Amino acid sequence: MKIELAQQKPWKKIIAIGLFITLVGYATFAVSSKASKTVDIDSLTFVTVAAGPLDIYSSAYGEFASARERLLTAPAQGKVAEILVRPGTKVSADTVILQLDNPRLEQEVSQAQGQLAQQQAQLEAFKYEQQSERLNYQGRIADIEAEIEKAKLELSVNQNLMNLGVSSKIELQRANLAVKQQSKRLKFEQQKYQQFIEMQGYQVTQRDITIAQQVSQVALLEKQLADMHVTAGISGSLQSLEVELGQSVQLGESLAKVGSDEELIARLRLPQHQADQIDIDAPVIIDTQKGKIAAHITRIESVVANGSVLAEAVLDGELTSNARPSLAISAQVFVSHNNNAMFIKQVPGLRPRSKQALFVRTANNLLEQRSVTFGELSQNKLVINEGLVEGEEIVSSDTSQYKQFSQLTLND
Repeated sequence: MKIELAQQKPWKKIIAIGLFITLVGYATFAVSSKASKTVDIDSLTFVTVAAGPLDIYSSAYGEFASARERLLTAPAQGKVAEILVRPGTKVSADTVILQLDNPRLEQEVSQAQGQLAQQQAQLEAFKYEQQSERLNYQGRIADIEAEIEKAKLELSVNQNLMNLGVSSKIELQRANLAVKQQSKRLKFEQQKYQQFIEMQGYQVTQRDITIAQQVSQVALLEKQLADMHVTAGISGSLQSLEVELGQSVQLGESLAKVGSDEELIARLRLPQHQADQIDIDAPVIIDTQKGKIAAHITRIESVVANGSVLAEAVLDGELTSNARPSLAISAQVFVSHNNNAMFIKQVPGLRPRSKQALFVRTANNLLEQRSVTFGELSQNKLVINEGLVEGEEIVSSDTSQYKQFSQLTLND
């Protein structure tokens, strides 16, 4: 049996080898084209890495608020009879905001004033009565003193007569007893008079206390009646009005709120990740779009809301022309000082607290794509944490079209 073997055709092998060589060449070309590309240097902009001391500031936003606020409440029950000032109006301390009406309060004031006048008149009458009583006591004491003088005179006469042998001994003893009796009577009457004076003082004091209480009551009612003309109490502007004309209000009910215009504080919302690094009294630079104002942190809350923490700052510098309550502001809050920081000037496209692939200029006129880690942004300076050293230049213009290349060749 004869077996015939088919011979392989050499041209198929040649075609296969050619295709393989072509594919390898194309892959090599593709890899080499992605690894490097020539770019005109005039189409790029660069920023240089700097190093040195840097104050780290945190960006915050917020608004101005009145440092002094006064809540106006109803001094007594009444009805809103007149509204003289509307919210937004500038006011002084004695500006009348609204008028409340209460006829019953007016009647109570009149009655209290009448009762006070009556008590004062009764006190004066009492004083005259007590003065008359004092005169009666003094008259009785004077009569007793006269009786004593008379008794002493009789005693002296009887003693002289006794010496002459004309008067009897019993007459002398009677005269002596009369002097002693009148002296005891005088002493007793003087004690009664002293006690009367003390009692009279207590009675006058009691009446004075009653009158003082009535005076206080009258003053309170008169103040309530005067306060029915509701005044601002401080200089500033009327921030809110919570009642309407004809509305009845109760004692202590909120009527309006007044806030100062010249005395302001800043309420700032600090980023949560930096709030715990900020100290009380930390310096603050506030930007109102019409100027900058120096301030310092006085209070930081512990509650986090929407990724931020509320803080208050007291203004140290002069207010700008547009400063007013509720004005939206931005601020730079001091966080810390870095003695040896690396940073670049902030340019569009570079994000703080991020890791980005950037082209770095090398000594052999190439651009090398490198991973760079950025830190905080402080006063238009972006801190570099990793990936760059002082003096290196990075491309600050848009290079997104070249992100597939690991290197770029600069063409002068």
